[in-house]
Amino acid sequence: MKALDLTVSPGPHVHCGSKTTCMYYNIMLALLPAVVMGVVYYGFDALRVVSASIASAMLAEALMQMLLRRPIRIADGSAAVSGLVLALILPASVPLYVVVVANFAGIIIGKQLFGGLGASPLNPALVGWAIIRITKTWAGYLDFDLALVNYDTGFLLQYPLALLKGEGASALANLNCADLFLGRQAGGIGASAIVCVLAGGLFLVLRGIVRWEIPLCFILGVLGVSGIFWLGDSSTYADPLFHLLAGNVMIGAFFLSTESSSSPVNRWGMVVYGLGCGAMTVVLRAWSVYPDGVVFACLLMGLFVPLLDKLKARQIVPVPAEPPGTNETGQGGTSS
Repeated sequence: MKALDLTVSPGPHVHCGSKTTCMYYNIMLALLPAVVMGVVYYGFDALRVVSASIASAMLAEALMQMLLRRPIRIADGSAAVSGLVLALILPASVPLYVVVVANFAGIIIGKQLFGGLGASPLNPALVGWAIIRITKTWAGYLDFDLALVNYDTGFLLQYPLALLKGEGASALANLNCADLFLGRQAGGIGASAIVCVLAGGLFLVLRGIVRWEIPLCFILGVLGVSGIFWLGDSSTYADPLFHLLAGNVMIGAFFLSTESSSSPVNRWGMVVYGLGCGAMTVVLRAWSVYPDGVVFACLLMGLFVPLLDKLKARQIVPVPAEPPGTNETGQGGTSS
């Protein structure tokens, strides 16, 4: 009789029967409307950045798999999704070599060095973006006010979060919430197209690819903490609706924080993680030097995922009643 080969690994374990490739291809399909909107607003430059980002992410993954003598599996879609997500939070004017560096850094440092797909503790796309953002030489390329100044899009190309950071809430009087929702705001190629990102995110939730707990709690965290700031000082801090519609909140809630290998799998872990990402986003917007805090909030909360995976609902186990006539020693009869 042939012996069975069993693979034993530490929990948690989740399997719904679907394939990894199907999951990542659905994510790309969900992000397609945001890509189209980015091309409509920023033209060929947006398509150039998206194409270069996907290609460089897949190239970095293939080269590392060859170097580490692992099976080449770039067709599974994970590297392509990392490149696509990174491109959507970048401005359309960013130089291509910066895009390539960000993807190589994210895939190599944030993914392959930890073992590849399923083993990375942080989202590779966020690792690549953060490295570019904290590098003094390249940080200016992510300044949307400077990067998009030469584009003619038909709406005000002034980054709302930078406006809030520099001049306070009083400078937001001319901003229309409907324009923010429709993506008529300066920002990343696809991240600012809120209606498209929201539609794609709901598609993934309905398909069961993304659990609803993290996006919902992320949004509640943003609304709750921004509401506290706003009630405390409405002249300095913006209202909760603005924080929800500006910047990377929607793409963060549905696509950045829900990356499978860097987010919790237990329900209570998801709740705490989502609330933490949303709350930290607003805190970083209010008190850090960065206009938007979504990426750094997701990275910081990702460090706690191993701990959050241990959070489970407490189970109350009933204690069976002792049979009549049992004494303190557990023996039947009456004590003398």
